[in-house]
Amino acid sequence: MKYIVIALFILGFIPSSYAASKTPSSDSEVSKTKQPNIVLLFSDDAGYADFGFHGSDVMKTPNLDRLAKEGVRFKQGYVSDPTCGPSRAGLITGRYQQRFGFEENNVPGYMSSNSAADGWEMGVPVDETTMGDYLKQQGYATAFYGKWHLGGADKYHPTKRGFDEFYGFRGGARSFFAYNEKRKPHHELDYNERNFGQMEEFEGYYTDVLADETIDFIERNAKQDKPFFTFVSFNAPHTPMEATEEDLAQFPHLTGNRKIVAAMMLALDRASGRILDTLKKLGIDDNTIVIFTNDNGGPTDKNASSNLPLSGTKSNHLEGGIRVPFLMKWPNKIKENTTFDYPVSTLDLLPTFYAAAGGKVENIEKTDGVDLLPYLNGSKEGRPHEVLYWKKDVRATIRVGDWKMIRFPDRPAELYYLPHDLKEDNNLAAANPDMVKNMFKMLFKWESSLERPRWLLQRKFENYDIDRMDTYRSKNLDKQK
Repeated sequence: MKYIVIALFILGFIPSSYAASKTPSSDSEVSKTKQPNIVLLFSDDAGYADFGFHGSDVMKTPNLDRLAKEGVRFKQGYVSDPTCGPSRAGLITGRYQQRFGFEENNVPGYMSSNSAADGWEMGVPVDETTMGDYLKQQGYATAFYGKWHLGGADKYHPTKRGFDEFYGFRGGARSFFAYNEKRKPHHELDYNERNFGQMEEFEGYYTDVLADETIDFIERNAKQDKPFFTFVSFNAPHTPMEATEEDLAQFPHLTGNRKIVAAMMLALDRASGRILDTLKKLGIDDNTIVIFTNDNGGPTDKNASSNLPLSGTKSNHLEGGIRVPFLMKWPNKIKENTTFDYPVSTLDLLPTFYAAAGGKVENIEKTDGVDLLPYLNGSKEGRPHEVLYWKKDVRATIRVGDWKMIRFPDRPAELYYLPHDLKEDNNLAAANPDMVKNMFKMLFKWESSLERPRWLLQRKFENYDIDRMDTYRSKNLDKQK
């Protein structure tokens, strides 16, 4: 009964509180003379549990652990989708990607149905304004390093989407070692590229190389005293499972893919640490916002990542698919070694960056994110979001306050009260039919505001996602160990 009363209260007051949460705060705006640099460190398919700051005693992540202590750790950080491409589409536009038809899966992709509207020219529509576009408007030098995965056609190229420089690959995965004539990628989009169309493979290990390129960009712009934004989109620890012998040797007690993913995480942490150390060495650390987060939950069956204590994995709407590590540091602006308890989203990064750069959040076109800084500096209280949504075809999820309802194609909806059931073991739907009905209506109203998906996931992959979800529910978590 207690749960019903709480939920009905929340459902009854959502419209006013949600509108209030989107009101821009002038406290977060700064003059252009004080514009901070912005560094976004973004990992790929990392497990929620595979960080020291989340309690791992297996992984070695000292640099990211240091970042957590120097800033704020969001205890409920979410992505807008549990898969790589759609998650990135939401992040880079600050909008639910379903609003522009980027709903189903990665682009371009073999997983899409033959009825895809854009064929192999899938991507974030060119009329969408990106994070890079908004920061360029504020006078920033912008660069993107690593995995793009937002469209492979030339019209979607990073240098045409708000980034001055690009060093990386347009596809969804690539080897961590260089390709050559004898060893080629599955698709040409996975070759490494410098700027526009300049194919350029590398020497060494790719995670380290991305750090090299990022550091070069930072050093060049620091000399010019120009504010910069760099999006460092690591492909670690996404498959293929590849690591250096030196990193593998650091984990003699591990075997198989668990050993390899630990070595890949070590390289990710080392690269992040070198970038952080460069900011300190150049004396610009105090005026730089640094964020670390991840694109979706770890695909335990593919890379041996762990999302414990959460149920679920990449590609499903259980917490293990959508809740991610999320750190932010801005010296003298964000209190050190703190946590933020309420849910936040990677949709919030664009408005947060734009406001910190001196822009007015109300000038951002139809954003679904909010400026987080007022909530972090105490000028705003409460939740940045009363409601969050996720959707992939028939599967969809709504979180209202601390209540979460998941709609499935193959079974009745499930309802969880997350503060008491983080593992999503105790389905309360049958005991709260009115709450389920109200949340269904809210979800449908939101869905009615969206664009039709421009492509669909093949049904066989939808079945795979459902099976993966069931395998990695709490009752089967021992399979992740």
